[in-house]
Formats: sequence, C-alpha cells, structure tokens
Amino acid sequence: MPQLMQILGSIFLAMVPAIIWGYIFFSRKNEDRDLTVITFLVGALAVFPILFYKFLWQFFPWINAFKIADFYKNDLIGLTNVTIVPLSVLITFMIVGIIEELMKMFSVKFVDNDEFRSVDDAIQFFIIAALGFSFTENILYFYNIWITQGPSNLFLPFLFRSSFSTLAHLIFSGVLGYYYGVAHFAKPLLQEEIKANRRHWTVILHKIFNLRKEKMFYEEQMMEGLLVSVGLHAIFNILLEINLTFLIVPFLVGGYIALNYLFDKKENQKTFNRFLAKERNH
Repeated sequence: MPQLMQILGSIFLAMVPAIIWGYIFFSRKNEDRDLTVITFLVGALAVFPILFYKFLWQFFPWINAFKIADFYKNDLIGLTNVTIVPLSVLITFMIVGIIEELMKMFSVKFVDNDEFRSVDDAIQFFIIAALGFSFTENILYFYNIWITQGPSNLFLPFLFRSSFSTLAHLIFSGVLGYYYGVAHFAKPLLQEEIKANRRHWTVILHKIFNLRKEKMFYEEQMMEGLLVSVGLHAIFNILLEINLTFLIVPFLVGGYIALNYLFDKKENQKTFNRFLAKERNH
C-alpha cells in the first residue's frame, strides 16, 4: 500500500507541470485531440527504450556509450576564465542530448501519418511529445526521491523539475520541431521559393535539379536541427553540472521567447493542402 501511494503520488506530481505547460502552449490552438493524446502517450513511452538500454549495460558493458567519455576525463575545456569543464562531461551530456532528442523525434515520426499541414504543426507536436517524455521522466525522478529520501525532500525538486527541466525539454524539442517541419515540407517550400524568384528561362533548369536540391536541403535542415537542439540540451545540463544555475533562468527565458517567435512567424503558419502530402520529404 505505501508503494502504491508513492507511485500515485509521483504520477500526480508529474501531472501538474504537464497540465500547466500544456495549457500555456496550447490553450489558444485547436489541435486534433486524438492525435495530441497519442503523441503525448508515445512521447511518454519513449523513455522506456532508454531505460532498457541502460538496463542492458550490466550484461553488455561494451554497449555503454558513456564509457567513451571516460577516456577524456583528464582533458579539460575552459568555458570562461574561471570555469573549467572536463571534456568527459561535455561528451556525456552531448550523448544524453542525442539519445533523448532522437527518441522524441521518433515519437513524432511514429505519429505523423500525413497529418501535419504546416511547420507550426511540427513544432507543436514535438512539444507535445516532449511533454509526454518529461511526464514519465518526472514520475521516475519523483518516485526515486520519495523512496530514498522521503516525501519531505520532494518540494524543491518538484519546483525545479516543474519550472525549469520540463520547460527545457519543450524548448529543445520545439526548436528541433521547427527544423523538422522545414525539412518535412522541403519540396513545397522550395517550389514556392522558385516560383517567387524564377525567370522564364530558368524553369527547365529548376525542374532538372530540384530533386537534388530538396534532398540536400532536407538533410541539412535535419542535421542542423539535431545539432542545435542537442547543443542547447548539453548547455543546460552543463550549467547544472558546474553550478552556474543563475544562468538557467535567462537561458530558458531566451529559449521561450525564441520558441514563441517561431510560432508567430507567418511562413511557419502557412498551411499546405493534403494533395501535397506525397510531395513532402519523409
């Protein structure tokens, strides 16, 4: 019975930031409710492959990617005149960022079945997937503190996870969602750009070379988006690791402003019709 109470209590605590941040981001947006719920649930389940991967370390230590970082624990990087970070820390958090952002991206790709109509849609559903991912992560985090340190030690972690960690997940994935959306609609976006800037004698050349151009554009956008989101993820974790927590607030405020800017960009809100579904990059 006490264990059941701990589990239910942890779920309740994790629901609070999920509901609050979900309301903040989507109170004025009319999304498909069924697709929203499915995306949230798939994002929540995306934590478990990571847990299984970590579970396998005890049987197959050689698959532990974090052991790579141990080779660089004596190499130092000076981020400022007064702050030195071991290269192993940087590599570790880059690996963490890559794994988590890829799992959230796979969650969205699993759900997206020609449902997205704009770059804005991609941003929104990446945030929903991140909200689900953070929900499960918070449950595990709160439960672990509850059983090891007692409920009296939950208050500060609850405030931090609810206010900062959850928002950080949403920002990182929202940024990746922007690049995913731009890459996703690479062909129609490039076609519109060509139509807006073409000259009558260049139309044939664009038709000949457009496929290569859009494929390259797609790959560039996906790589850039992953690097940016993973980089932001790593910076956030490093700030925590080296106790520069006073920088977290301006870091996240800047990220929140940037994310809202992407939402408000008119070109991101432009809807592509269903007949363009087969014209997209998958």
